[in-house]
Amino acid sequence: MKHRHLIFTICFCTFLLQSLSLHAAEENTGHAIETGPAEKLILPPPNATRAVANPSTLIPWPKGKTPTAPAGFEVSLFAGDLDNPRMIYVLPNSDVLVMESVPEQSQSRIVLLRDSAKRGRPDLRQSFLRRLNMAFGMTLIGNRFYVGNTDGIVVLPYSTGETRLQRRPEKILDLPSGGHYTRNLLADSAGKKIYVSVGSATNVDEQRVDEKDSRRAAILQVNPDGSGMRVFASGMRNPVGMDWEVKTNRLWTVVNERDMLGDELVPDYLTSVRDGAFYGWPFSYFGQNEDPRKKGQRPDLVAKAIKPDYALGSHVAPLGLTFYNAKSFPEHYHGGAFIGMHGSWNRSNLVGYKVAFVPFENGRPNGSIEDFLTGFMVNPKGREVYGRPVGVAVWTDGSLLVADDAAGKIWRVSARN
Repeated sequence: MKHRHLIFTICFCTFLLQSLSLHAAEENTGHAIETGPAEKLILPPPNATRAVANPSTLIPWPKGKTPTAPAGFEVSLFAGDLDNPRMIYVLPNSDVLVMESVPEQSQSRIVLLRDSAKRGRPDLRQSFLRRLNMAFGMTLIGNRFYVGNTDGIVVLPYSTGETRLQRRPEKILDLPSGGHYTRNLLADSAGKKIYVSVGSATNVDEQRVDEKDSRRAAILQVNPDGSGMRVFASGMRNPVGMDWEVKTNRLWTVVNERDMLGDELVPDYLTSVRDGAFYGWPFSYFGQNEDPRKKGQRPDLVAKAIKPDYALGSHVAPLGLTFYNAKSFPEHYHGGAFIGMHGSWNRSNLVGYKVAFVPFENGRPNGSIEDFLTGFMVNPKGREVYGRPVGVAVWTDGSLLVADDAAGKIWRVSARN
């Protein structure tokens, strides 16, 4: 199993394992509330449990086995034999674009899947765009198709129904490369702005390299021609999935928080993104809880930090986000957020490795986080997994598509009639 986001060193991890107290772990375990609205969290002190390196081990999905959805839903294999499928983008004509991104090879390509017969599975598979640089996000504005390479945004002309883009991409914006390489893109409904997620290069900026580039650990806003770039919101270690909540037209994102503070710190989160807001990283977390590794460095920024809206649990690694604005699922899911959780490496027992659901009402989270698509872990107490969810997207028929990068598959979840 290849782990693409480990930005720590073995020496550093070993040092923490030896230095943290097991006695403290035994005294503090069991009291934390690490999911739900920020104001209801009960977080342990830093290093209340030992920091561990506990990576999962991938094994193949058994023949005929699929993930598990709640009663009333059906799960099927939409596409297989893909090479690290990360994000999914649905074009207006129902074509499905899948971003295959392989950091170890520093290359990416987009695969087009088309269901010409309207049977709920593709009958055409075509290489749509190749020779991308560790690309991740995609978005379409009119007849211009945008891709988020790790080092910048590129754009190409697109006509409805095209199955392959062969023109040379035009680079319209440079971005800092490497580190958390994912550069997701999201256009506003008017097509006047593009929002770009850029993660940090480090865990807590130990060497103070991230602070030298304000575009890091932030969501940027840029015009469709690449001009007018500005930092829209900052202090988010690794924002990835983004989507619009339609009732309020607010931007929301999921964020991967920092590691090496124990099992129950720091919760990854789902939050609305406020223009000009600072969310704490690396100096504090969930408001003004100062990170002991950055103690006293920037009290002014700690005081400025605001709380995210909703905690998803520590180390679950949320990457995909989509609001359900279709009608085929039961009403309970209408307007709520589906979240692809890639899964932990820095926790004693594996967590994440599922698609979760957060119900919304009147544009805000309303209720506890729910499991929606599970079964990726062979045994919750073990280390073996069949796959790891990433991107999630609502297809034009109302079903939910889920990218499983580790297994090279796209799963489809549909409501039974």
